[in-house]
Amino acid sequence: MTTEHQRAHFATAYESTPPWDIARPQPAFVELLERGEIRGRVLDVGCGTGEHSLMAAAAGLDATGVDIAAAAIAQAQQKSRDRGVSARFFVWDVFALDQLREQFDTVLDCGLFHIFDDDQRPAYVEGLRAVLPSGGRFCMLCFSDQQPGEGGPRRVREDEIRQSFSDGWRIDRLERSTLHVTFDPNGARAWLACLTRT
Repeated sequence: MTTEHQRAHFATAYESTPPWDIARPQPAFVELLERGEIRGRVLDVGCGTGEHSLMAAAAGLDATGVDIAAAAIAQAQQKSRDRGVSARFFVWDVFALDQLREQFDTVLDCGLFHIFDDDQRPAYVEGLRAVLPSGGRFCMLCFSDQQPGEGGPRRVREDEIRQSFSDGWRIDRLERSTLHVTFDPNGARAWLACLTRT
């Protein structure tokens, strides 16, 4: 489950603009959408202020965003109204995805997986199983171990991704990418992973 430290961190993060909130979708996800790899009913986990949910909704997809930070969800809902784009947003703990009692064709994760401790990852992946039927797609953008320095979130190795999704998943794409952030115009080194639930 989400730790109290994680809850507190994200509760305060939106008192200003957090470094991951670039006020637009990540280019890597825009490209996936343009290629038709984001499709059907879309769930955006850890959606923040909703840019990826709104991107999917603007493309005509049924989009839902969930985040533990109430301030982020409030901003996402306001963006939805301001832009005239219909997307659903809920304050929700990603470790309770099964309690949504819904299934989706695509789940998006931008910058969520890399915040989890080793003992949280299996529960997170199990939650994804609850909302993705066989054939459903999971697309993830996370900090890479190739990112220099020690600041920011945990770095993720390629083998950690492969191990986390070794049972019941097919890795369709796992490649180096860029996570755009507010503090560096060159972005952060990242992994882009796209998987299919088998």
